[in-house]
Amino acid sequence: MGMLKEFKEFAVKGNVVDMAVGIIIGAAFGKIISSLVGDVIMPPIGVLLGGVDFSSLSVIVQEAVDKKPAVVISYGKFLQTIIDFTIIAAAMFMAIKAMNTLKKKEIEAAAEPAAPPNQELLLAEIRDLLRERK
Repeated sequence: MGMLKEFKEFAVKGNVVDMAVGIIIGAAFGKIISSLVGDVIMPPIGVLLGGVDFSSLSVIVQEAVDKKPAVVISYGKFLQTIIDFTIIAAAMFMAIKAMNTLKKKEIEAAAEPAAPPNQELLLAEIRDLLRERK
């Protein structure tokens, strides 16, 4: 029973649950980014490069014989994956850079000392006036 109790404590700890949620959200976000790159960004890049569809580029090593399929090196899919990675990495870099800039501004704003309340300013003026009279 001790091992089962330890596993239960491990499985329901906040860190494990947070990690699971992060993985699930990350997978869903990955699908969004893949769609953005594949369906929105890559078609214009393909047009700029002369309408080349990278995923169809391949070299046939051995032709299909009877029921044996052809042996094909699909280097186009590899190139597509490299381009996708580069675009995704650039997009993530820009997003993280923007987040860091916002955090930096928040930290700088929090670091600035707040102006003293009006009541304290008035009391300081009264004190200074009283010193001048003496």
